[in-house]
Parts: sequence; structure tokens; C-alpha cells
Amino acid sequence: MHLLLQKYKQEIQKELTQVLSFWEAYSLDPINGGFIGKMDFEGTVHPEAEKGGVLNARILWTFSAAFNAGSEESLKIAHRAYHYINQHFRDQTYGGVYWSVDAQGKPLSTRKQVYGLAFTIYGLTEYYRATNHQAALDFALELFELIEKYSFDPEKGGYWEAFTQEWQLLEDARLSEKDRNDPKTMNTHLHIIEAYVNLYQVWPNERVKVKVRHLLDVFENYIIDAQTGHMRLFFDKRWHPQSTAVSFGHDIEASWLLYEAAEVLHDNALLEKWKSIALRMADAAAEGFNEDGSLNHEFDPVTQHWDSHREWWVTAEGMVGYLNAFQLSGDARYLRYVEHLWEFAKTYLINTKIGEWNWGVYDDRSPMKTEDRIGFWKCPYHNARACLEIVKRI
Repeated sequence: MHLLLQKYKQEIQKELTQVLSFWEAYSLDPINGGFIGKMDFEGTVHPEAEKGGVLNARILWTFSAAFNAGSEESLKIAHRAYHYINQHFRDQTYGGVYWSVDAQGKPLSTRKQVYGLAFTIYGLTEYYRATNHQAALDFALELFELIEKYSFDPEKGGYWEAFTQEWQLLEDARLSEKDRNDPKTMNTHLHIIEAYVNLYQVWPNERVKVKVRHLLDVFENYIIDAQTGHMRLFFDKRWHPQSTAVSFGHDIEASWLLYEAAEVLHDNALLEKWKSIALRMADAAAEGFNEDGSLNHEFDPVTQHWDSHREWWVTAEGMVGYLNAFQLSGDARYLRYVEHLWEFAKTYLINTKIGEWNWGVYDDRSPMKTEDRIGFWKCPYHNARACLEIVKRI
């Protein structure tokens, strides 16, 4: 088993280099600065595409994290991402960051999506870890204060989703047209805790610690279904679930991120509890496995509807989540899941011709050619982070 893990680590290290090289070579916008907004499946750049705040924040995190893991050449891309976000996405009047800018870097969607603020904190704190640049930490702390001022619900706990540029609560809180329009979501809360954990590691302040613990309580009490181990996805203001669908990718991603959140608090009793929860979630997510070693996307047990396409990020997060489950339990079954996911990624997702991972494949393994290779939601963070985590853990 040790030899297998070492071989796997070598392959993953090589893949990390490939992913970073692709983004270094193809994502930079030589005309308008920063990064392009869209490259389609075939590798064609769309120079007038809007630029997403989440994509830019994820690039900032990825290349800062790669530098922190020893990739010295990654720092120049991290610098580029930081300066572009600071210059074009930061709202100098009302605070926060815009959801998107146009190709020239002018504000396009000025809404304040808390999901976007959280990812910017995640990127800024990783950049601060790489550079000790105080202005980056100050920017992250400013975003933390804005989330706490406007988004935190002091009555029922948790966080509201979206605001206007001037911080008025929005009726339409959706991240995308695919989503339900509900005032609280699993997805935003997962990425707030991810961001706050990173913030706490570089700025171990008691207020941040309290908020991380609060978010763990929210996940335990409202978001994770104690009966099934799956997460509920959408909620009303009072935390009543508004959807019966489950997301296998988010289940396995949260299993390791929430355990990591418990880890940074240095509370042994809390850590034991979250070890048990993490393994329960990993087992629940495993209900989505196919015979070919891939994880399905979503399933609604009420309607019996399967979203059976396989997306790149689900595969990437699955590898980390099941490696984490193996490390927590010693159960070799989880290691087999990791192996199957990696084989699936190599066979169907990693594009050796153009580079990067394809968005995904349909049930018949044909590629999802209408989806981006670089885009508003197609980023280097899931697969690069998976590689970084796996190399670190092995």
C-alpha cells in the first residue's frame, strides 16, 4: 500500500505541475490585464467575456497556495491576481468586491454576493501567508467585518446570501440561474467557513474562532441531515429545508473541510465528534459511486431524479475527501475510492491535448463540450487544491 501511495503521489505532483502550467500559459489577458474571462471547451478564447470575481479569487488562492507548497514561479501569477482584484473588483466606495467586471475591468455586476466575498478572503489570506503583505490581510479583515456587519443573522444564526452594491438585502439571492432562490444555502456557508478557517490560521483572533465554531454548529444542527449523512442544500430564513436534493460532490468536499475547521480550534472533544461526522458524510457521498469509479453529481430521493453527469470538481474533491477518510479510519475501502476516482480522472477528465481538466462527461462518458475550460465557474482551485492536499498528506 505504501508503494502504491508513493506512485500516486508522484502522479499527482506531475498533474499539479500540468494544471499550473496550463493556467500560466493560457489564462493571462495580455490586452486588458488580469485574466481572461472565458476559454471554451475547444480552447478558443472569448476576449470580450465578463470576468468573474470568484474565478479571480480562486486563481489568487491557487497560485499563492502553490507558492506556499514550494512552487516559486507561482508567485508572479499570485501577484497579478492580487493586484487585479484590488484594482478592479474592490468597491472603493461601499466596500466589498463586485460579482463581475467586464473585459476591460469596469464594474459589471456590482452585487455583493457573500459567496464571492468569502472566496476573496480565502485568496487574500493565502496570499498573505505567501508574502506577509499587510495590505492583503487588511483587505481580508475588511471583508470579514462586512460579512459580519451585513450578512450574519443574529436571530437564527448563519448568513444571508446577497446584497446590492450599497448593502441592501437582495430578493434574488441566487449564485446562478441553476440554483434555487433561497435566503440561506449550504454552498455559501461551506465557503464562509473555508475562508474563516484560512483567516484564523494567519490571524488567530478570538472573534474568528467564535465564528468558525458557530459555523460548525450551523452545519451540525441545520445543514447535515443526521439520519442520512447528506447535506441539505437550500433553506428559508428559519432554516427549514427547501429542497430534497443531495450533492455528492459537496458532501465529500465538506467532509474534509469541516474536519479541518474542527482541527484548527484545538478542541479534542470537538475533533472526535467531527471525525465521526466526516466519516458519516464520506459514507453518504459514496452512495453516488458508479461501477466505473466515478461519482455522480446530484440525486433527489423524492423525485428519484439522477444528475448522472460527472464533473471535474466532484472527482477532485472526492480524492481528498476519501484520502482524509482513510487517514481518519485506516479503512482501505476509502483508499480504493481514491484510486478509482484518479483512474476515472486520467481516463475521462484530464485533457492531454489542450491541457487542464474537462468540465465533465455525460453518462455515456462523452465530454460536456458546451462547458468552459476557463470561465466564470471553471477554475484551477478544485483540482490544483486536490493535488496540493494529496501531496501534503502523503
